[in-house]
Amino acid sequence: MIEEKFSRLKFITSTGLLLAGASLKLQGLNITESKDEKIIDIHQHAHYAGRTNEQLIAHQQAMGVSKTILQPSGRPADLASTHFGAGNGLQADAWGNETCYELAQKYPKKFLFGANEIPDLPNAVSEIEKYLKKGGIVIGESKFGVACDSPEMQKIYALAQEYDVPVLMHWEYKRYNYDFDRFYKMLEKFPKVNFIGHAMLWWASIGKNDVDHTIRYPKTKVVPGGYTDRLLSDYPNIYGDLSAGSGLNALTRDEDHAREFLIRHQDKLLFGSDCIDTFGTAPKCIGANTIAEIRKLCPEKKIRRKLFSANAEKLFRI
Repeated sequence: MIEEKFSRLKFITSTGLLLAGASLKLQGLNITESKDEKIIDIHQHAHYAGRTNEQLIAHQQAMGVSKTILQPSGRPADLASTHFGAGNGLQADAWGNETCYELAQKYPKKFLFGANEIPDLPNAVSEIEKYLKKGGIVIGESKFGVACDSPEMQKIYALAQEYDVPVLMHWEYKRYNYDFDRFYKMLEKFPKVNFIGHAMLWWASIGKNDVDHTIRYPKTKVVPGGYTDRLLSDYPNIYGDLSAGSGLNALTRDEDHAREFLIRHQDKLLFGSDCIDTFGTAPKCIGANTIAEIRKLCPEKKIRRKLFSANAEKLFRI
């Protein structure tokens, strides 16, 4: 379904019509209409497609974000788990642990950081642990071509349990974190580990009829009760990251369903942007559009506060 040399930049270009359509729905919405609302962005990257630190800071300020969690990549490697290099830098030229750590050290009021490594490297656990000891608050973004229940990933889940940090996982059909249908077994085996679901397969599985996993951004009406919906309902240790085009599509494809979905899972959903642009404003910025869409769908401030900051504060203990 996805070509081996597929790049995130090409994806952004090819889905321009998707985002433009979503943006049209958001025209006229003022994303700064509630300036008193605290926003924590749980999903951004350093050097995302070459974006500078200064551009990232300006981008987050434009969105109204007060605190950002940086998700590092693993080190470059020519392995099957990185699709022989095509997946290096989280397939988006994102930089790794040390860069995220240094940026958070330089701007401690603006940034927090995670820890990451390619799971099948021999020293993966020790590399992740090194940055958890330095103050990393999440393992991720875990975006590698391995089975979600592989021995290598289970070592990482055990480390997350030891350090009491969440694991943020990128689900992409036949590309990253294989065997999504078996993931519930990991939720049961590691009940003390909080997992965060993200990306195309995760958000394309919210509806009961969303069974064709080659459709990355479904456009049909949503019938409640899909696999993702059930995981969020049935397991206390799984959360949803609303970031990227996949999260925005989940909100805009069927707004009637999205309103109920946000209410139903108001304690399990987290705002993230994961956007590649340098604008930080609608209509060109996914994160800004997501903020506007949440405000559109959630008139109740109490729920918005959970989605924008309170859930993240509780989950990451910040």
